[in-house]
Amino acid sequence: MAHESKQLFEKIRNKTARVGIIGMGYVGLPLAVEFANAGFTVAGLDVDGERIRVLQSGHSYIPDVPSDTVLDLVKKGRFNPTTDPDLLKTMDTITICVPTPLRKTKDPDLSFVMNSVEGIRRSLRAGQLIILESTTYPGTTDEMILPVLEETGLKVGRDFFLAFSPERVDPGNKQYNTRNTPKIVGGVTPDCTRLACLLYEQAIEKVIPVSSTRVAETVKLLENTFRSVNIGLVNEIALMSDKLGINVWEVIDAAATKPFGFLPFYPGPGIGGHCIPIDPFYLSWKARQSGFEARFIDLAGQVNSRMPEYVVEKITEALNHHGKCLKGSRMLIVGVAYKKDINDVRESPALDIISLLVRRGVQIAYHDPFVPALQIEGAEQRSKDLTGETLEGQDCVVIVTNHTDLDYAKIVKSSKLIMDTRNALKGFNGSHIIRL
Repeated sequence: MAHESKQLFEKIRNKTARVGIIGMGYVGLPLAVEFANAGFTVAGLDVDGERIRVLQSGHSYIPDVPSDTVLDLVKKGRFNPTTDPDLLKTMDTITICVPTPLRKTKDPDLSFVMNSVEGIRRSLRAGQLIILESTTYPGTTDEMILPVLEETGLKVGRDFFLAFSPERVDPGNKQYNTRNTPKIVGGVTPDCTRLACLLYEQAIEKVIPVSSTRVAETVKLLENTFRSVNIGLVNEIALMSDKLGINVWEVIDAAATKPFGFLPFYPGPGIGGHCIPIDPFYLSWKARQSGFEARFIDLAGQVNSRMPEYVVEKITEALNHHGKCLKGSRMLIVGVAYKKDINDVRESPALDIISLLVRRGVQIAYHDPFVPALQIEGAEQRSKDLTGETLEGQDCVVIVTNHTDLDYAKIVKSSKLIMDTRNALKGFNGSHIIRL
């Protein structure tokens, strides 16, 4: 083990290493809290000044991270939220947790990652460990990040250390969190892997090394592609079942009784969040660069992206059946976050459904206890209270996200027509309820 790696190894093991995390979002903030709870002094960097001011005041904007925890760590000096990039030069480890969106052409957009890497390059010194957690295509760490950092004249595996460890955050999951979700780690060199594993072992219950950064990068893409393809399959089965007059929910429930060889997935109005709608396209894009067409990935994406239009078609049919026109109707969207019990609206299918309905002349209101305000077609709306008066004033109530604290009995009692896209009303009967 080289001199620099030995020194860093000791710093990490005795928890005197200064930990820096770039990006205080759904990945970076929980990770920062775990390292601070483990005894490290952590700097949380973000370009969003308002986000940093909230953290500095001891408040959290992410439901999975309690404000009391943030306040306690800030007061103890264990957690320092900051916008100052000059602090990077003082860090012993730097973890990048920034967004990796898609361009309109479905090509990867690594601008946030490379901006972070450029900031690191300007202050890179011997003895630092750099880890990328942002989801990306295989080869990013070796082909994009490593050459930039080695422009400094420092050599990877000798002077500095570089690894990839995919984030596995599932917002709102009550069982699995950052600490108890196994961590995959792949380094550019064996020392890079060893140091990155050692760092995560201080705060994460189980760490799993793999042979390279490319393997680690592909692991994350496989995980989310698996979900995307299976959701696409069950959504297509739902579309087919509708044409055949078959209850797809009954079919899935019956199939799920098989104790082997079947894993139930459920249809819905589309897919949301930062991972499943985006990550598989990183893999298919990279495959195309090598002349390979990932047909399952692309087909699943087409089926899943079609679901909001299908929901609008079902709403239109239901309104027509009740003698009402879609244009000019009043509609309440229940749940705009992409999954239950969180405030994350990234890529939420509810936004696509709302946009389609507004373009067809529908008067839209919404209710979501986790999203108090929302931009709808350029104008801010506030979440409506789920009162009897609100419900009775609608021509249709569309349940997109079934938050656990919603009073579905009240919705059924007060509403004339309900479109249920997540089977939330499975236990209720009524001819005015239509399901996906």
